[in-house]
Amino acid sequence: MIRLGQLGAGALTLPGLTLAEQSRAVHPAAGGKAKSCILIYLWGGPPQMDMWDPNPEAPAGVRSLFKPIPTKVPGIHVSEEMPLFAKLTDKTAIIRSLTHDSDEHGNSVYYTLTGYRDPQKVFSRNHRNRHDRPGMGSVLSALRPTSNMPATVTIPRPIGHDGVTYSGTHAGFVGPRHDPLEIGRVGEETKADELFPLTLPDAVSNTRLLARHGLMQTLEDIDRKLQTDPATADHMEYRKQALGMLLTSKVKAALDINKETPQTRERYGRNEWGESILMARRLVESGVRLVTISWMYIQKGGNVANVWDNHGNFEGKTGYDMLKAEYCLPSLDRGFYALMEDLTQRGMLDETLVAMFGEFGRTPKINATAGRDHWGACQSAVLAGGGIRGGTVYGKSDKQSAYVVDNPVSPADLHATMYHALGLTPDAMVHDNLNRPHRINDGRPLTALFG
Repeated sequence: MIRLGQLGAGALTLPGLTLAEQSRAVHPAAGGKAKSCILIYLWGGPPQMDMWDPNPEAPAGVRSLFKPIPTKVPGIHVSEEMPLFAKLTDKTAIIRSLTHDSDEHGNSVYYTLTGYRDPQKVFSRNHRNRHDRPGMGSVLSALRPTSNMPATVTIPRPIGHDGVTYSGTHAGFVGPRHDPLEIGRVGEETKADELFPLTLPDAVSNTRLLARHGLMQTLEDIDRKLQTDPATADHMEYRKQALGMLLTSKVKAALDINKETPQTRERYGRNEWGESILMARRLVESGVRLVTISWMYIQKGGNVANVWDNHGNFEGKTGYDMLKAEYCLPSLDRGFYALMEDLTQRGMLDETLVAMFGEFGRTPKINATAGRDHWGACQSAVLAGGGIRGGTVYGKSDKQSAYVVDNPVSPADLHATMYHALGLTPDAMVHDNLNRPHRINDGRPLTALFG
């Protein structure tokens, strides 16, 4: 009847609002400058050679159909489809040597969102559960808690389809009080004029919501066992905080992009992807530690599509047509440029880490539908802000952008680098519901990217 730690209210779920007063002690800082992070997660697997690692010397059939263009930093080239990003390379670090051994979505999403491998996390056996490793936002919730805002938020909805919400997208074994605030549900189609509703449905007034809370309180008073069980003991205060956030204005104000000028909204792009990036900026300004943007496309029938998975033959488009569509490179280039412009002008870039990557890269060979297939052996990632040294390329792939030939970086190393930027060392600990300690990371931070 009632799931502990969760209040249903239309499109809003509140399984993850943190309880700062009961959080773990903060681990000593690792020297990072960032207070928050925006993760633009390109679900599906962005093609490295068609974006940040051009391969003009590769043979036909492997060579990108996009031409490389020079950037603001001499010697660094990116795809011609990213002209705005080319103006920002003095502020970014491009990692061209991210690598792992999985070509499967479920396993690779888990690895790149948690920093830990689990070969069993293949679709459709990768529905998230409380045995999972926590995602980075949930780790920050436990170690860098907030007082009156959720520590971690996922927009516009978590990764998932066909009834499965992917592992790696919530707090796993550190418990539901550290789950991200999720604005939308997997597979739901939001209204164009209200992408991120944080209001109660018309049929549910604040009075009714409070009455429901009273019913839950009564049931919990009857069943004291639920209150004393170590797995559920934290939920009482956690739910009070969740309810308070729903009824207060601060979270709603952060989510209300109508407060931005029309000019600002145009700069980011008036679509789900641009408005997600704009919302992420507003959320970190309000104190959220990590905002994850799960980049996806909702088809007219309401089905979810991971459009960076550009095999081709999607809605009549080839793989390269998909990359040039609004839901891929144009919106990413535009939204990222506006975000970096705003963070710089507002003096927020040093305190905000921005990261872009997906679960794997794409095959060197172009397939029969002018697209590329899954490829874990080599991919690119981008980091900016939070103390990251701009104008940097780390690692190297071969002439086909297919295999790493210098400075390989694992997902664990990428996570260690992001934690370093956020002031946490890999040996920091989080605790599960039985109070057992777990390291947050087993990788090595790329300290060469800082300073």
